[in-house]
Amino acid sequence: MANYTMVTEFLLMGFADRWELRLLHSMLFLLMYLATLIGNLIIITATILDQNLHTPMYFFLRNLSILDMCYISVTVPNACVNFLTNNRAISVVGCASQIFLVIYCACVELLFLTIMAHDRYVAICQPLHYPIIINHEFCVRMTLVSLVSGLIYAGVHTGNTFRLSFCQSNVIYQFFCDVPSLLRLSCSDTFGNELLSFIAIMGVGGSCIIFIAISYIRIFSKVLKFPAREQGKAFSTCVPHIIVVTVFLSSGSYVYLKPLVTTESIRDMILSVFYAIVPPFLNPIIYSLRNKQIKETMKKIILRKIYAEKL
Repeated sequence: MANYTMVTEFLLMGFADRWELRLLHSMLFLLMYLATLIGNLIIITATILDQNLHTPMYFFLRNLSILDMCYISVTVPNACVNFLTNNRAISVVGCASQIFLVIYCACVELLFLTIMAHDRYVAICQPLHYPIIINHEFCVRMTLVSLVSGLIYAGVHTGNTFRLSFCQSNVIYQFFCDVPSLLRLSCSDTFGNELLSFIAIMGVGGSCIIFIAISYIRIFSKVLKFPAREQGKAFSTCVPHIIVVTVFLSSGSYVYLKPLVTTESIRDMILSVFYAIVPPFLNPIIYSLRNKQIKETMKKIILRKIYAEKL
């Protein structure tokens, strides 16, 4: 240990070294980032201004949109700057902050998606009891529980990671700081960290997967009794939600549960995109472009704005 120099900063790796490819990657990331911000702003604006959208479903959707804007902002802007300038250095404090925020947003995102699955289950399978079960108090309480749980979850993992010593290579083979990449660089015993990650992911992630799966099994069993036209409407609402949850959980679980003895590759960076960037990018597309009420609200807002300008 005495022969090593303690790490004071880390170097993030990109997808390519050539300037042309780095420019292409930064443009793709920037377009996804802007599309995510615009889409989520549309949802937030519509759900705030339209009184008809002041319902529990749109309450959770608005919270998810706010979270998604924060989630993608943790990684993409910094990655775009790194790609363009080729300045890949990030301080230890900056790396710790990024890890905390990524884990926090990912945890709260999963909890929100789980609550939204329960909301859809009650709305479809117990419509008469929906106003009683999913009331305003329930919405606020579950949101606060999710936010506080995310803080505890992220704090434990970040603190447990940065109690380790980093005195070997400082090159992180990832476009943002994440726990698995740092554990590979540590010169400390990481068994406790690996065990904690496994227990936490299987406990929190596994519980959410089971809860979501049960909710949608009950939803589909109920929907199959509907007329064909209503079945199509219900499936078109639920299936995209399932796809986002599946992509989010499968990619994140693979990256975090992959054995540390295996080397990192470009595939790991691509999979990281699927849990850190793709869900915030897809959510507004699924919930705004496919949502008739939100589209009608935005048309009213735009027409009202045009009419006011003419006057």
